[in-house]
Amino acid sequence: MADSTGQEPTEPGHTGAVAADPYDRIAWRDLYARSAALRELAAELAARHAHTTDLLADAFLAAYLAAPRVREAAEMAPSRLFNREVVAELAASPGFAALRRETAGDPYAAALAVLAEAPALRLLLDRTEPVREAADRAAEARRSAGRPARTAGETARQAGATAGALGAGATSADGAAGPASAPAAPAGQAASRAEAAARQALEAATPGIRAAARTATAQAVRVTREEAALMRAWGVGHGELERMPYEERARLAERLRTGRLARWAELIGRFRQMADGERARKVENATGELIGVTLGDDLSRVLPSELAHLGLPELRAVFAARYAAGELMLYDSRGEQTTGQGAVIACVDTSHSMYEEGPGGITREAWSKACALALLDQARHARRDFVGILFSAADKLQVFRFPADRPAPVERVLEFAETFLGGGTSYQRPLSAAAALLAEEFDTAARGRGDIVLITDDECGVTEQWTREWQEARHRLGFRLFGLAVGAPTAPASGSVLEALCDNLRPIEDLTDVRAAADLFRLI
Repeated sequence: MADSTGQEPTEPGHTGAVAADPYDRIAWRDLYARSAALRELAAELAARHAHTTDLLADAFLAAYLAAPRVREAAEMAPSRLFNREVVAELAASPGFAALRRETAGDPYAAALAVLAEAPALRLLLDRTEPVREAADRAAEARRSAGRPARTAGETARQAGATAGALGAGATSADGAAGPASAPAAPAGQAASRAEAAARQALEAATPGIRAAARTATAQAVRVTREEAALMRAWGVGHGELERMPYEERARLAERLRTGRLARWAELIGRFRQMADGERARKVENATGELIGVTLGDDLSRVLPSELAHLGLPELRAVFAARYAAGELMLYDSRGEQTTGQGAVIACVDTSHSMYEEGPGGITREAWSKACALALLDQARHARRDFVGILFSAADKLQVFRFPADRPAPVERVLEFAETFLGGGTSYQRPLSAAAALLAEEFDTAARGRGDIVLITDDECGVTEQWTREWQEARHRLGFRLFGLAVGAPTAPASGSVLEALCDNLRPIEDLTDVRAAADLFRLI
């Protein structure tokens, strides 16, 4: 029966097991509205079980909030005690702290955790349907226990109105209320018995709930960590992810999981970590090995005998003159020199032979693209432009430019990584394109000393005319050419075209070894 407002009376207590302010619940509602996967899951569960959307909201908030608090059982509506028990066991699971390191404050990651928990929750709900039915019976019994008193009050009011209309002999309102209130005590006892039965059923189900919660949490930790590692492997930072709209982030994650190079995310991540470590070890202008004495104006390498002149007033002017002329005597050393200033250009062979697998099942293409992506990181760290040139036959070339003064769009990086041209191999066109780009940079921005990295698995010839033009461009622009012969032992052999073209050439035979290119990231 409806109450005086026309509404069916509701059970007392909270329907949400996790205490949250309105803004946090808005975060859940907004995400729910944007996520088709969450809505589909909620509809599937709601078709078979009651109150499951509230359970999904609680699981989300437990993962999302900075300091989630699960309400006490006494605060809960009887029908939601099962939800409260599930969320409490999720929060008490051994892996929950690890999960929250990935999800706290990140609504997308928290939603991903809920979706990852779904299989375990689905199985749990199927097995514990009688427990929730008992809770619903207790809730209905409690609502029914409150109805007789409300019915008595309504009857009294109706009796009073009737008495006023009929006059003497009518029953008083107080007299009408007594008999009507008689069922209240039995109804209250029935509600208490129903609640006790619901509590017993929930207690009996607690071990199963605990086991399911641990399974759900472990699965959520695995999925969220894998996606976070996937994003890191492809160079997508946490700040960039937080600014990314939900739909765009979901599409990106799906593309990374299913793209051509998805199975090599771990290799790409190892390359980037190795390159980052080499940058930390990198020393520019190192003193290195002393090999003699030279002339110059570097005060950090001045000979003690020259510095002694500063102690004599009459020789200070001589010291100043020699310093101005760059004629001070300095220690000469051999060590790593300052890296280039121009663009870093990775020319990556995408001929058919690059499909070939090496040790560990890693393809030549995967190793080459992973190295190129690490070079992109290297260039951006040094605030240098990066250009990726994919090549194969003379008529197949694709250029991807990533200027240092602009963000590198993830979609463009993925397009560079996933593009494969096929066909044969020609060095001349990609190297000419690289030299032209460095010439453009030199003419417009006066930046020289660029670096070109040629990654290939094949040997091919070049013409004499092209070689002359190449040497002229190198002399004018001062760039360096590094060569990586991937799985091609004859390409770097003495007297080969690669050996003649490159300043620095090395064979790459073990495709599982990212450190084969480690010194490249100290020199570039």
